[in-house]
Amino acid sequence: MTQVKFNFQPFEKNLNSLMEDLFTDLPELFKNDFNKSAWKGFAPVNVQEYDNAYELELVAPGFSKEDFKINLENDILTVSAEKKAEEKKENVKQVRSEYSFRSFKRSFTINEKIDATTIDAKYVNGVLILNLPKKAEVKASAKEIKIQ
Repeated sequence: MTQVKFNFQPFEKNLNSLMEDLFTDLPELFKNDFNKSAWKGFAPVNVQEYDNAYELELVAPGFSKEDFKINLENDILTVSAEKKAEEKKENVKQVRSEYSFRSFKRSFTINEKIDATTIDAKYVNGVLILNLPKKAEVKASAKEIKIQ
């Protein structure tokens, strides 16, 4: 039995080139590590739909509820947060710093199904929860029409 060796170097080179070509047009957000500056301004969101409302869960740990600003203008719901940088303490040497609080801003288009006057928000355990109630649907009542 003869043992055959394969050289995968050209394959790896082609694969790397293909991957680079594939990701060339994507934003920097997907090419950099999570801690890089491209993630500045990003806050992940989950959206759930219930029978009577939509719920947005926006992950933003380390903020307080006073740091958030929520606006609704022209059917655009904008959620932003900014945390002031902590003052550096004298006589303290920072050995390692892996996290920082960054500002972010996310906008969502609200459709006509949402009752904009009753939107509410709460901040629990690092998650901002927005409740967007649906408008009550006016159902046409059934009406019998008699033939004359």
